[in-house]
Amino acid sequence: MTPNIQTFLNSFQNRLEPPVRQHLKNVYGTLMMTCGAASAGVYIDMYTKFQAGLLSALVGAGLMLMLIATPDNGKNTKLRLGYLLGFGLTSGMGLGPVFDYVSIVDPSIIVTALLGTTIVFVCFSIAAMLADRGSWLFLGGTLMTLLSSMSLMALVNIFMQNHFLYQAHLYLGLILMCGFVLYDTQLIIEKRRMGNKDFVQHALELFIDFVGMLRRLLIILTQKEEQNRRRKRE
Repeated sequence: MTPNIQTFLNSFQNRLEPPVRQHLKNVYGTLMMTCGAASAGVYIDMYTKFQAGLLSALVGAGLMLMLIATPDNGKNTKLRLGYLLGFGLTSGMGLGPVFDYVSIVDPSIIVTALLGTTIVFVCFSIAAMLADRGSWLFLGGTLMTLLSSMSLMALVNIFMQNHFLYQAHLYLGLILMCGFVLYDTQLIIEKRRMGNKDFVQHALELFIDFVGMLRRLLIILTQKEEQNRRRKRE
């Protein structure tokens, strides 16, 4: 087992230069902090009387735009990190109603979804790191096209209320988020090689991917559990 682990670690050293490895440590450390802020947001929404609803979405969008509009100059890292953690907090509050409903159906779904999302996210991230340089960047155009198509699909379904379209949007969204993990991870690596050290912005991109996967997996697992219960009653 030990030689295999050593070989695995050596593959990272061979593929990624020391500055890139250090940058990725900063990115994933910041990502974990943002996920912690999101967890606090979920707790606030579920277990307190502070139901932000639309307000949390608007504040979160504002914080994200402020982060994007504030270029990294090496001196404003704490400010930009504050924007990111605030965005993580409001994102968690936005997920609160979903977590609340899932906990009523079956609380174990939350653990399963969190574990599943983490495993998939880590596996796709490692795959992107160990792949040939730039081999997943070709996905950019396809992912953007699919994202545009899904946005149109969601807009159409507001009026049609079609169950098939909703399910297609849900599963395609999960696939899309997995693709973005591959694409964004390799893009972050290439940006660092070109001198971009903005780990806060890069953590934001991966956090959006992670939350997108988690939200869809929660809904999919909850639907399956509800279907299983209906079959048992029948």
